[in-house]
Amino acid sequence: MTLDDLRVFVAVCRAGSLSAVARELGCTQSAVSQHVKRLERETGVSLLERLPRGVAPTGAGRVLEAAAAEGIAGLDQAVRRLRDLADGESGSVRVATGATTVRHFMADAIVAFRRLHPKVNLDFRTESSSRACYTALADSALDLAWITLGAPVRGIEQRPVAELPWVLAVRPEDPLAGRERLTLRDLAALPEPRLIRLPPNSASAAHLDAACAEAGVRFAFDTGVADWDTALLLAELGLGRALVPARPGLPFSGESGGGLCLLPLPEIDALRVGWAVRRWDALTPAARAFADTVAVARAADRRSPWLRPL
Repeated sequence: MTLDDLRVFVAVCRAGSLSAVARELGCTQSAVSQHVKRLERETGVSLLERLPRGVAPTGAGRVLEAAAAEGIAGLDQAVRRLRDLADGESGSVRVATGATTVRHFMADAIVAFRRLHPKVNLDFRTESSSRACYTALADSALDLAWITLGAPVRGIEQRPVAELPWVLAVRPEDPLAGRERLTLRDLAALPEPRLIRLPPNSASAAHLDAACAEAGVRFAFDTGVADWDTALLLAELGLGRALVPARPGLPFSGESGGGLCLLPLPEIDALRVGWAVRRWDALTPAARAFADTVAVARAADRRSPWLRPL
């Protein structure tokens, strides 16, 4: 059993195809198959089952795939850390983020980090959701992922940085604009309580759905978006009301900023955001320094009345 055998096996499990992995590696399907057969001889169990189209791991195969994927990711990160230690102040930090994370949560920290660590490269990989960030972190050589914190994930450590209270964004002429605060029941009782839908399958949408279920209310949606910024823009354009987590840079409650008034909904638990890593004690010095720089910048943030550093 070799590390190459395990890498190929994990790739086959995820691709569901021997031929697809062979094309990716630039070898024959038979060569890929030999890696799997060697593992089966070594373990004494069948690891793959043939399907009408492709292959899938058996029960034993899933056990090996999970352990191998975690081990390979840890080894890859260790090798990167050794190289970065050997390079001294150079190296790189690879970060998975959402579409608007860098603009709202990291811009000032990036400037500060670059000033302190001019030889370290910053590499950002945009993902569509926190779930995708988790997957990218587990499957690749990424160091850090900025996520909406949720339930524990096997093999991932989470560290909160800030809490984002929920606000309803409405135009200044909206009948609700003069209210100091709202409840979900207040909002549901309106003649037209339609909201702009948050990104589907996102942690923020799931969080809001759970709060609505607990309050016993349901909302209809006319418009959907891929990120919070778009929801705020559509609310400003008059396409509906946006119920979103507050992010840095939004105006105070009742103040009009960018054509919007923001009304707090304190009954919805604040959304916690922060870092996810495979292991904090295995981070390179540069990656740890970048994570700390972002946390310090958010703790010192005075741009937003909403942001609550942790």
